[in-house]
Amino acid sequence: MISQSIFKAYDIRGVIGKTLDEDVARRVGRAFGSEVRAQGGDAVVVARDGRLSGPSLIEALAQGLRAAGVDVVDVGMVPTPVGYFAASVPLALAGGERRVDSCIVVTGSHNPPDYNGFKMVLRGAAIYGEQIQALYRRIQKDDFESGSGSYEQYDIADKYIERIVSDVKLARPMKIVVDAGNGVAGALGPRLFKALGCELVELFTDIDGNFPNHHPDPAHPENLQDVIRALKETDAQVGFAFDGDGDRLGVVTKDGQIIYPDRQLMLFAQEVLSRNPGAQIIYDVKCTRNLAKWVRAQGGEPVMWKTGHSLVKAKLRETGAPLAGEMSGHVFFKDRWYGFDDGLYTGARLLELLSRVEDPSKVLNDLPNSLSTPELQLKLEEGENFQLIGRLQKEAKFTGADEVITIDGLRVEYPDGFGLARSSNTTPVVVLRFEADSADALARIQNDFRRVIVAAKPDAKLPF
Repeated sequence: MISQSIFKAYDIRGVIGKTLDEDVARRVGRAFGSEVRAQGGDAVVVARDGRLSGPSLIEALAQGLRAAGVDVVDVGMVPTPVGYFAASVPLALAGGERRVDSCIVVTGSHNPPDYNGFKMVLRGAAIYGEQIQALYRRIQKDDFESGSGSYEQYDIADKYIERIVSDVKLARPMKIVVDAGNGVAGALGPRLFKALGCELVELFTDIDGNFPNHHPDPAHPENLQDVIRALKETDAQVGFAFDGDGDRLGVVTKDGQIIYPDRQLMLFAQEVLSRNPGAQIIYDVKCTRNLAKWVRAQGGEPVMWKTGHSLVKAKLRETGAPLAGEMSGHVFFKDRWYGFDDGLYTGARLLELLSRVEDPSKVLNDLPNSLSTPELQLKLEEGENFQLIGRLQKEAKFTGADEVITIDGLRVEYPDGFGLARSSNTTPVVVLRFEADSADALARIQNDFRRVIVAAKPDAKLPF
C-alpha cells in the first residue's frame, strides 16, 4: 500500500522506511512518466540532494520512469534549482541536442534527515494540489503507460555556473561567508561564488545527510548563529546561508542583522523595476506591509498571493511578472533568468547589487523595517487547521481593521500593522504572523486575533 499522506500540496514527502521507500519511488516514477507521456512529453531530468537515502531512491525513480517509456537524464547530486535549470535549457545529449522540460528532484528540502521526497516540474510547470493527487490516483488504479526509456548521465554543473557568470557581474570582488548547513548547495555554491570573483569563508560545505552541525533551514535564527559568528570573527562583508536543497537563501549583515526575504525582495524589486517600469512584483501573504509601499514608490504594481513555492511559480507564469518572492526564502527571477526559485542565483543577484556600494550592510539595514514576530504555529489535529480557518473566514469580526484579505487564510490589515492566520498546507498547524509600527500596536493586534481564535476554538493553545 502507498500512503496518501505523502502526497502533499506542493510535493511528495515522507519518512524513509515508514511511508517512503524504493517501491514507492518506482511507482511515483511510473505514474509521473505516464503523465509526461499523456501530455506529449518523452523525457525527464532527475536529480537528488545529499540525503543518505538519495542514491537508492533516484535509482528506483529512474526505473519507474523508464518503465513508463520515458527517457531519463540523470544530472546527479545537485541543488534542486540546478535540476530545474536542466529542464529549462537545451542539453547536448548523446543523441544530439534536446530540450527536456520535465524534472523530478529527489529531496527532503529542510526536513529532518530521515525524510525524503520529490519536487516535480511537468512540461515546464511546477505541479501542485490536484495534479499531485492525480498521481496518487494513477498509482491506486495501476493506470500506467509501458515502454523502455533510455538512461543517460549528464553533468550540468559547468553549464549552470557559466550561464550565471556570463550575465551577473560584480563591480568589485567581495568576501562573504557561505554556510551550506551540510546540504547539497555545499559543492556548487562555493564554486559559483568563487567564479563570480568572491573570497569565501566556508562553513559546513561538506555534504552530509545527517546534518551534524545545525538544521539546514535559514528561515530560523538559531540556524544562522554560525554565520553571525563568522562575520564577527573575520573581515567578510556579508553572510549567506542555504537550506538543505539550495532553493532558499538566508542573508546576514556584517553587524549580525538577519535580512529576511521580504526585505531582500525590496532591493531586488528596486533594481528590476528600474529596467521594467510599471511591472508587477508578486509576494506572498506572509510578507511585510512595507513591501507593497516600497514597490509602489519604485513605480511597480505589488501583487499579494498565496504562500507556497508552486503556487507563486504558477502566478508568475500567469502574470508575466519579472520577480516574485516568499517570506520563507523562495525568490523567483523571471528577469534575466527562468522563473524558478534558486537560492544560489538569488545570492549572485544580491552580490551584484551589493558590490556597487561601499557599505553593503548599511544598504541592507536601511531597508524599511517594522516590529514583527517570527512565524508562530498553533498546533492542531490533522484537518482541524483548515476547519478553524474556514470558520474564522466566515465568522470572525476584527476591531478597527481596514481590510480582511482572504486569498490564503486571513490577513487583517490595520492602520498600524497586520495580523495573519493561515493554514499550513504541509502540516496540521495554523501559521500566525504579526507586524506593527509599535509594541503597543503589536500587542493590540495579537489580542484581537486571540479573541477571535478562542471564540472559534476555546481549547486552542496559542503560541503568543
